[in-house]
Amino acid sequence: MNLLAFSRRASSRRASSGPASPLPASPLPAPRGDSRARLRRQLAIAVAMASWALSQPSGAAPTEHGAPAGVAAEAAAQAPGPLLQPAQLQALLQRGAALRIVDLRDPDDYAAGHLPGAVDAPYARWRSGAANPGKLLPVERFVHLVRSLGLRDGDQVVLVSAGGDPTDFGAPARVYWTLKWLGMRHLSILNGGMQSWKDAGLGGLQTAVPRVVPSHFVAHPDAALLATREQVLQATRAPEASRVLLDARPVAFWEGKAKAPAAVEPGTIAGSVDFNNLRWFPQGGGALPAPAVLRTIASGLPTQEQQARQTISFCNTGHWAATNWFVLSELLHRPGVRLYPGSMVDWSRHDEPMTHVPSRSDQLWAQLKQTWHSR
Repeated sequence: MNLLAFSRRASSRRASSGPASPLPASPLPAPRGDSRARLRRQLAIAVAMASWALSQPSGAAPTEHGAPAGVAAEAAAQAPGPLLQPAQLQALLQRGAALRIVDLRDPDDYAAGHLPGAVDAPYARWRSGAANPGKLLPVERFVHLVRSLGLRDGDQVVLVSAGGDPTDFGAPARVYWTLKWLGMRHLSILNGGMQSWKDAGLGGLQTAVPRVVPSHFVAHPDAALLATREQVLQATRAPEASRVLLDARPVAFWEGKAKAPAAVEPGTIAGSVDFNNLRWFPQGGGALPAPAVLRTIASGLPTQEQQARQTISFCNTGHWAATNWFVLSELLHRPGVRLYPGSMVDWSRHDEPMTHVPSRSDQLWAQLKQTWHSR
């Protein structure tokens, strides 16, 4: 006899004997005959429920949170990815999706018009001072900032910058990395920022400032995303096949022909390779191309990057490097990609091993030429 037949026979017997009395919250002792009858009724109900569950489509099976698995899968499929096109974001807004939009532009630009519900969080608030812009703020300061924006662990956060040029993409990429390092996982970047939104002919901008309820966010820093100076130094001493030190700056910086104002001297980290972040933007502008194009561009990476246990992305202050990190880690899903936040400004200030460092006379001559051209 199969389960369904057994269930029907048991249900028929139960129906002929009249409706069953509800079970008390705390069963009391009962005569032996009643106990056996009650046991038969409970067994019949359990078998019937099992038969019904087996007869349902697999997508209707409940998940651990009580929602059907099919519904959960559909929701996951509709969840925003790391990179949102303007039309995708507009569709989410029109559908009333629960989003937390963080506007990284200057306060004046934000005041002139922003996306519905966007909160004002200028990029400068996520960075250290001009002396060492890439240096990480203390975790407590980041937590205070995140809480003041009303962001919570489970929120879907969309980061919006001005857009317009490749360098600007580093702002949302760096904040994306910062939030993920702090423990947030549902993050997206509006590809091309507000410039792409306007270029697409989309409107709906607002000037009203939304009311923000501070959150109780608790940081859980992810060490797997961060490369400290000490870890970078260890990487320079490791076999080349085991790691890649990826310089995201324009080639003149890597060659020692240019340097950031806050860096002590020009040059690059010993053993690094050049991979200018501008390569990801073959058409110019501030929007990344299609995934297939990105994969083709990534084929120009050093061969060992495909097999290395870790890739460390750096630049002058961790801004351009954030773009390399974002594309490799979040869009191309390369494992073991880390960001060195302080990058060359931090590295050069601690007398760490460098290559492509010009002689003092060459550096002096370069400074004189720069001063002359700036007049």
